[in-house]
Amino acid sequence: DVPAGDIGVGGREIGYMMGMYKRLVNEHGTGVLTGKSVNIGGSYYRPEATGYGLVYIAKIAIENKDGMLFGAGNRPSLKNSNCAISGSGNVAQYAAQKLLQFGAKVMTMSDSNGVLFFKDGMTEQDWNVIVQAKQVDRVRLSEIESKVSGVYMADTTPWTMEHSSAKTHYDYAFPCATQNEIDQYAAEQMVKNGLRGLFEGANLPTQLGAQEVLKEHSNVIYIIGKAANAGGVGVSGFEMMQNAQKGQWKAEVVDEKLQELMKEIYAQLVEAADDAAGDEGVSSLEVGANQAGFLKVVSAMQDLGWL
Repeated sequence: DVPAGDIGVGGREIGYMMGMYKRLVNEHGTGVLTGKSVNIGGSYYRPEATGYGLVYIAKIAIENKDGMLFGAGNRPSLKNSNCAISGSGNVAQYAAQKLLQFGAKVMTMSDSNGVLFFKDGMTEQDWNVIVQAKQVDRVRLSEIESKVSGVYMADTTPWTMEHSSAKTHYDYAFPCATQNEIDQYAAEQMVKNGLRGLFEGANLPTQLGAQEVLKEHSNVIYIIGKAANAGGVGVSGFEMMQNAQKGQWKAEVVDEKLQELMKEIYAQLVEAADDAAGDEGVSSLEVGANQAGFLKVVSAMQDLGWL
């Protein structure tokens, strides 16, 4: 329903497909491909949307832990927290950028060959080098070790690496690489070392065994991908709206709408989780995400007369 890029398909590939579509239909102003460049009808902040949205909902969940929904007071924060990110594509890159803007310490980024580990946290210069490597030069992280402050570790992931300089805990984990990347043992080790939250930027990055570990520790915030990474498809929807209006929103307007979207999604998770808890009072944001998503689809089907 909302065609957009993913692993191996970015703005360049979407642009090529949109160009071929235009050739085939000999029309302008039609087509629903999203993730296009701004030059050809794309939306500002579409490349950043999944990563930014991921961090926005994480920030909301962290600051409102223990039921303080949008409340005030002395709340936990991303600032100065140790954050691990897997992947180095769009989601990982822009999650890292937004975490840096919020004052967090980004300790890892990875690709399929290994991990860059930043013991003292990634710098803005490190981030710029990684973006250049992945978006422009299209090279592996191993090739830029000499250009960044981190250490490269081959044949491992942020969740499995074992190295003396990597003996540190993660406060928050942001798996942004691919499916099934966090297994049960990795989840157990992170929880043992003080994990406070896991937010899925990728689709289904947490294996079933790892999910069970997180469920057993209610003190760990766990938001699954269908909610946590919804910012991407949300801004794709905004892009389709702009195309239908034959206009373009300013960048700050898109970012404001993205923040409101993630805030609304979090509120839906909390409401659905509370409803699911019932008299027993036991539920989770994971349950809230599953129930909220399911009920929304069911409600739409009822309105359409399909049920």
